[in-house]
Amino acid sequence: MAHRVPINDSIDLHAFAPRDIKSVVEEYVSAAHEAGLREVRLIHGRGKGIQRGIVQQALERHELVVEFWDAPESHLGATVARLRDSSS
Repeated sequence: MAHRVPINDSIDLHAFAPRDIKSVVEEYVSAAHEAGLREVRLIHGRGKGIQRGIVQQALERHELVVEFWDAPESHLGATVARLRDSSS
């Protein structure tokens, strides 16, 4: 089932089923890059770290992601990703 997600600099992944997180992250990063965003925040929550692991694994494998890190103010509840510049 396709989700229509507005593309801005953050996405709250709580609205998505765990099985969909990987594909949502991949599609969101691609759409954010296409929209000209260079840094995005993915809100996955803290819990047991399962969602965080899925998100960061997807980011690690995404060709448009230069680097990512835990958002310091969220206490492991969000990840920030820097996207490749479209001119490179």
